[in-house]
Amino acid sequence: MVDVETFRAALGELAAGVNIVTTRLNGERRGITATAVCSVCAQPATVLACTNRSTGTFKMIRDSGTFAVNILTDAHQSAAETFAGRSGLQGDDRFEPALWSAGAALGLPVLNGATALECEVSEIVNSGTHAVIFGRVMGAEVKGVAPLVYHAGGFRGLMRFNESATG
Repeated sequence: MVDVETFRAALGELAAGVNIVTTRLNGERRGITATAVCSVCAQPATVLACTNRSTGTFKMIRDSGTFAVNILTDAHQSAAETFAGRSGLQGDDRFEPALWSAGAALGLPVLNGATALECEVSEIVNSGTHAVIFGRVMGAEVKGVAPLVYHAGGFRGLMRFNESATG
């Protein structure tokens, strides 16, 4: 079996979209930065997100039965770092009120300017220290902007194809 350092080095070469997975229960909000998010199927519209089972965010997703995937742009790098735990802030303190609103479908925390998918949990599968959370997409706010990605240990903004055309 491959050692942890080699595993991390290999996956460091995989470019991944940067997202903030959020949830809400009884007036409290939680969220984490996640790169392990992807589509599962279009009918019914389903995505998955992987989270560490020891986090308050996972526990609240499990208890509330809902989560939102906020697909970030390069303008959201600071938020990505905050929700990755780099600011020292915890729990609801990570949310800046001016940057967040309630999603139209389920009222979940949605980051202004981010494409957001509000989901109801359909299944949770445990794997090692993490859980794979499957969610049926109940609502989407599409912004049509270029995503923030994580590659080789750092954040990188991408340019939309039509923005790179020189005419």
